[in-house]
Amino acid sequence: MESTKKKLAIVTGAARGIGLATAKLFSQNDYKVAIVDRDKNELSNLSLANNLMKSFCYDISDFNNVDMMYQEILEWHDRVDVLVNNAGVADFGSIEMTDFNRWNKVMKTNLDGAFMCSQKAISYLKNTKGSIINIASISGLRASTLRVAYGTSKAAIIQLTKQQAAELGEYGIRVNCIAPGPVKTKLAMAVHTQDIIDAYHDAIPLNRYGTENEIANAIYFLASEKASYITGQILAVDGGFEATGVGLPSLRK
Repeated sequence: MESTKKKLAIVTGAARGIGLATAKLFSQNDYKVAIVDRDKNELSNLSLANNLMKSFCYDISDFNNVDMMYQEILEWHDRVDVLVNNAGVADFGSIEMTDFNRWNKVMKTNLDGAFMCSQKAISYLKNTKGSIINIASISGLRASTLRVAYGTSKAAIIQLTKQQAAELGEYGIRVNCIAPGPVKTKLAMAVHTQDIIDAYHDAIPLNRYGTENEIANAIYFLASEKASYITGQILAVDGGFEATGVGLPSLRK
């Protein structure tokens, strides 16, 4: 087992995208980082730059997997300072076409997984006075079409964050939430048509997508001592998208 002097961050859904960018940032700041993902192929393709990072293949939507995940991580490094609940799945379909199986698949990962990972971490976070950062979405703050399961799961993550902050504060554990807006990931660029890209650019005051590193920077800030008196907060990292409400982009021209 490694020395317990270094802090440990667990980042779920970290084989790619925002999760991987976040894991790399914590590692660059001398954290040990447990990279958790259920995609074995993506994990095997990772080129980890140093021995501060290690991958763990588990599906956090499964209770037994969560239990085994913590056992293996804690055999590697016996403390937990930060948990980033980033793992999530998206399902875009109308309410009428979203049957219970589709609904449940989203909830099991996006909501149940975050709840189980957080609950398991509490006893370790008490010892380190650590923090939890939950990743929601702008879709949890404002409704949109075709997102009944996804948007509802992310709205629930926002409420979960507040519940956790209210209960865990007495232990010195801080809990906050990031709600990313549109982010320029490989997946987003693969599925967003030019019309969608143009529409987002028009609707976002900063007129662009965010980057994975910009979201990672916000996550790292909330986990750091610079945010030592911040808990129970929802930070939209979205270029001003949520702040515009229902304002029409054409009125800003």
